[in-house]
Amino acid sequence: MNETVITVVGNVAQEPRMRVTAGGTRVVSFRLASTERRYDKALGAWRDGETIFYTVTCWRNAAENVMESVEKGQPVVVHGRLRDASYEKEGQQRTVFEIEAAAMGHDLTRGIGTFVKASQSPGGREVVLDDDEPQPVGGDVAGAADAARTAASGKSAEQVPATARQLSPSAA
Repeated sequence: MNETVITVVGNVAQEPRMRVTAGGTRVVSFRLASTERRYDKALGAWRDGETIFYTVTCWRNAAENVMESVEKGQPVVVHGRLRDASYEKEGQQRTVFEIEAAAMGHDLTRGIGTFVKASQSPGGREVVLDDDEPQPVGGDVAGAADAARTAASGKSAEQVPATARQLSPSAA
């Protein structure tokens, strides 16, 4: 089977949203904005090009990890299968791009991060069951992750800089 595999660098344009399929599989999706930047020699400055939006989808354990790690505004690198679809809306032909992520992480050229091995317990954000209202997910993986980072550093929570505990959107 031929597939188009792509790696995209961009910013999370929408808070990740988790849902659970009828079969019980967790899936997270969010919008990713990727803007081309080119150096304009005539102006002596960088210029933004066109922005392309992708819908990024992550499944199973990756879905849970993305929910606990990624927030709107953060710079990320996404690698996975590219799919496109076209549809007509109000008489206009539109095309959407979806990346089924095989791997992703924060763009460390734009901030710092700390890796914490994920536990098997679900996170503390809301889950949307197909066609239902959002439901809170039990467990506090984020708190456990902070505690694990602090313990691994050998410092108290007060001694670990906030930027080492969590990459905030303002670090983007």
